[in-house]
This record gives sequence, structure tokens and C-alpha cells, in this order.
Amino acid sequence: MTPGTDFSPQVTRLDGGFSKGSGVSAMEDHNADSSDNLNQITSGKPPRNLSVMRHCTSSAFLAELESDIGIIGLKSPTDESSGFLPAFRSGSWSEKGPKQYMEDEYICIDNLCEHLGSAAGLHSPAAFYGVFDGHGGVDAASFTKKNILKFIVEDSQFPSGVKKAVKNAFVKADHAFADASSLDSSSGTTALTALILGRTMLIANAGDSRAVLGKRGRAVELSRDHKPNCTSERLRIEKLGGVIYDGYLNGQLSVARALGDWHIKGTKGSSCPLSSEPELEEMVLTEEDEFLVMGCDGLWDVMSSQCAITMVRKELMQHNDPEKCSKSLVKEALQRNTCDNLTVVVVCFSPDPPPKIEIPRSHKRRSISAEGLDLLKGVLNNI
Repeated sequence: MTPGTDFSPQVTRLDGGFSKGSGVSAMEDHNADSSDNLNQITSGKPPRNLSVMRHCTSSAFLAELESDIGIIGLKSPTDESSGFLPAFRSGSWSEKGPKQYMEDEYICIDNLCEHLGSAAGLHSPAAFYGVFDGHGGVDAASFTKKNILKFIVEDSQFPSGVKKAVKNAFVKADHAFADASSLDSSSGTTALTALILGRTMLIANAGDSRAVLGKRGRAVELSRDHKPNCTSERLRIEKLGGVIYDGYLNGQLSVARALGDWHIKGTKGSSCPLSSEPELEEMVLTEEDEFLVMGCDGLWDVMSSQCAITMVRKELMQHNDPEKCSKSLVKEALQRNTCDNLTVVVVCFSPDPPPKIEIPRSHKRRSISAEGLDLLKGVLNNI
């Protein structure tokens, strides 16, 4: 990589999120115990604090991708003052996988202005997407899918105070679900949404689904997986009197935030370790922001963020169809023996496929210093 190249995407930390400022995944929990990574390795999941270019299908696949994509993460000359305006198009794919029942839901609205009508007072372009990974039944995921956007746009803070409106909507949806007597309030769901107004994208996440931005081939994580063992979530849980047994909140749930699960939360308004409050990440899209991948944990359990971005970019360059990309990610996760339902949404920000970026091959060469050679010789001599 060229010395002095700026790799920092324009991501703003909001409400406990983490900003991106290096060449690794944006939302890593830098305070996580080393045991977290050991658990991930033994369970077949990629450790979150490794380089973003993690395991892909094969070395041959990586070599082909290197030549196709050219470079990973070099910053384009486009800046925030350009006249770039995104054009949204999306594709989705969902499969039951090895589980007995399908409990996932999702929503894709490429033209939010048309969907809501003129009364909403929005200006084009605008879009809304969501992935809802249910557990203990489909009621919570289905209810959230049907109502979360309504709670956002009906909030008194919308659209002038979008962040507050989205945060309120998650809690309102959670409470409304508890009051829906015809539904099973003991079911639960994670909730991951992307609200895009013009060039401003707001990601809201409660649970372990994940949103990853494809930025000229580089993966930028825009949400953090809310696992009970995550250091910040564990501290929050223990502060509220909760406990974690073998990675499960109160020995029952593998997520630290979710809507529903009222058999765990108790009464509305009471302090509970299981939170429905989302973490928010806001960013301004530029021309180098090519697409967004949103997926439930069934995908990320068996695939790194960078691998997903690399696969999608390669396929978009071939056929430019986000639905085919979503299907390919689902099929790949099934081949990697995921144990969960699978739902993937791919959102493109341009009608055109990602460009092929060429660099001189000399930039790809790697060298080793004399000191490194001496060290390597010493290691080999001791084998």
C-alpha cells in the first residue's frame, strides 16, 4: 500500500458505537478479552481483531480476486464536496437452512419517498432496509418488520431528528409487541436497519446481525455484534444484575440486545440486562462507497466481513445483480455448514457495477529485510 494513503471512512460514532480509523474492521471491540478470539477460533468463526482480509474460499480464489479487483481499499479521488448522489437498488435472499423453522424476516424499500407518499415530506433519494433474526418463534420478527418503519416516521422527531426517532422506534416497537395479546411475547428478534436520506446513511442495530459497507473492495463494519461475552455488553449486563453462563445471557439467550423476549425482560420500564435500545452509526456516502451487505448471524458465523465484501464485489463486476449476490452468499454459508437460518440483503448505491482498478504489479511485491531473513533462518534452523 502506498505510504501516507488515507484509509479512514467518514463514520461517526453515536450512542456507544465505535468509529473506524484503521485498516481493520470498523466496529471491533478492542477491549475484548483474548479468550473471545480463542472461543471464535474453536467454534470455526473468524476472530474479530484480525486483518479484514480473512479466510475466503481458497488461495486460488484469492489470487483471482487480487487480479480482478486490483487493490483493496485505495482511496478514490472523490471527496465529500463532489456532486455524488446515490441511486439505490437492492436484492435479497433468505433460506431456512438446517433449522426446522424459518424465523427470519427482512424488508427492502429502494424508494422510500414513493412508499410513504408526499405526506412524509421526504426528498429523493431515500431508502430503508432491515433484517430481523427471530428466535423462539416468528412473532417478534414479523411484528417488527411490519411496524418499525411506521414507528420511525410517526415519531415527533422525524425527519429533523432522525437518530432520536430511530432510537425511540426500537423501544416503541418492543413495548407495542409486549401489548399485542394475540402474539407470543416470549418470542424475540434482533433488529438491524439502514435508513438512507440523500447521502446520509444511519445504521441501527440491536442484536448480532451485521451491516458491512463495501468501500472500493474493503470491508467496513458499521454495526457491532451484541454478544453477551463482548466486553462492553458484559459490563452493561453485570451492572444491571444479569449474569452470563457459557456465553448466554442469564443462561438463556446468545444475544445481549433484542426486541421481544418479555419472559426475560419482566415488566415494561424495569431495568433489564436484555436491551432493545439500538446502537447507531451515521455516515455520509461518497462515490467510493459501493454497496452494503446486511445479514443475520447465520452468515457471519461462517464467513468474515471481508470475504463477503470480496465475493459480492467480484459478482457485481460480472453480472451487476444484487439479488444474485445475496443468493451466492447464502449458498456459500450453507456450504460452510452454518447452523442457522440465513437472510442476506445487498444494497447497491450506483446503477453501475464496481470499477476494475488497476495498479502496477510492482506495488503488489513484498520484500523482507535483512533482519527478517536472519530471524527466519534462525527459526528454520531450530525446526
